[in-house]
Amino acid sequence: MSGGRLVLPVVLSATFVQLLNVTVAQVAAPAIQAGLGAGPGAVQLVLAGYTLTYACLLIPAARLGERYGYRRLFVAGTVVFTAGSLAGAGAPDVASLITARLVQGAGSGLVAPQVLSLIQAAVPAPRRPRAFGLYGATMAVASLAGPLIGGLVLSADLFGLGWRPVLLLTVPVALASLAGATALPRSRGADGLRVDKLGALLVTVGAGALVLPLALGREAGWPWWTWAGFAVAVAALGSFVRSLPHRPDPLIHPAVLRDRSARRGTLLVFVFNTGVPSFTYLLFLHLQSAVGYSALAAALTSAPFAAAAAVGSRVAPALTRRHGPRVLTVASVVLAGMCLALAPLVGSATGRQAALPVLAVGGAAFGAFTASVFALVLAEVHGPAAGSVSGLLPTAQQLGGSIGVTAAGLAYYAPSTDANTAFGHAMLYQATAFTITALISLGLRDRRDSYRSHIERDTCETGG
Repeated sequence: MSGGRLVLPVVLSATFVQLLNVTVAQVAAPAIQAGLGAGPGAVQLVLAGYTLTYACLLIPAARLGERYGYRRLFVAGTVVFTAGSLAGAGAPDVASLITARLVQGAGSGLVAPQVLSLIQAAVPAPRRPRAFGLYGATMAVASLAGPLIGGLVLSADLFGLGWRPVLLLTVPVALASLAGATALPRSRGADGLRVDKLGALLVTVGAGALVLPLALGREAGWPWWTWAGFAVAVAALGSFVRSLPHRPDPLIHPAVLRDRSARRGTLLVFVFNTGVPSFTYLLFLHLQSAVGYSALAAALTSAPFAAAAAVGSRVAPALTRRHGPRVLTVASVVLAGMCLALAPLVGSATGRQAALPVLAVGGAAFGAFTASVFALVLAEVHGPAAGSVSGLLPTAQQLGGSIGVTAAGLAYYAPSTDANTAFGHAMLYQATAFTITALISLGLRDRRDSYRSHIERDTCETGG
């Protein structure tokens, strides 16, 4: 079925720009601060604004995709994202830039859940594991390509525009994704399906009240409003969860809550992502602030991780068919070992050279895990529950990443004798996160047979 093949480049290009947009802004932050005369708090809002609206909209956007059609929401979100990117590149002051970043995040929040739903709907079951492998590779490469590409663009100072071309990087890819949207399957959505407005409000307020203090709290010294935000988050998200069984059209389909594999898989994605974005963040931070590398040199040092992640994602479908969820356990243990091995290596030039193959092994494990976990979880989801999981998994990624960056930053900046000791503390946090991930993944071991039978059944149904 050629349609499924055409869908992948379109939705993966959208995934690429969503994640690229996070790291390129981090690289450009010092230049933005100097160019706009912004204070540290304002720059933090530039970075956090994107994640804030992104995380807040994921679950409601999944339901909107079910109601109005995945393609329609994909196109709308891409348009919003592109408009935010253009507005950000032309922002005359920091307030305008923060607003543009909020718009960008809203666009990504609308698009992200539709990607997984479109893969489920358009890609035949026999090719779906490979599609999820490519999805994992895209996430890995985008997350780590951002600093490299951003560093190159900043160094080139294109047309004397400073940091502004960095925000324009995502526009051509977003436009190409928008142009290719005609290849996406057209659906009218479920006419009788209602969007739970109160549930959407609760989850949006709860996610926002959680992400904003996490993003700004450490830099601000954890003032009273950060703790008030956490209290609001607990109250709003707790009310959301408690009210689910009693609402006629809940944002999260009840079938997902009853599915053990979906619950555990979502938890796996959450815990795993408390380690991954924070690992790359800390590695770049340490190489630049303590070792003295430029942004470009730090990005080149991490390149083996990104390259090997693409390879790991590519072989993940075959590994999953043969070994099932053991792939997740082994990959998590390998990542924990990578973090522990890196801690003593980064303190010297010779050690940093020896760290390159260690990063490559860890990158392969990251790619294998990311591709496998989506395939294993989504293979078990059927019918109306698919839209809910498509919102839950990206939400788990974003919330896990936000919590992880904050926790890892606290570990890194804890009182210590020197920068290398601080990096060792941070890597110990990372290793702990991946070890917990490995322990959680053991509970999925009994789902391997159902994963295989699901693929075989769908293969027969599609004539594969």
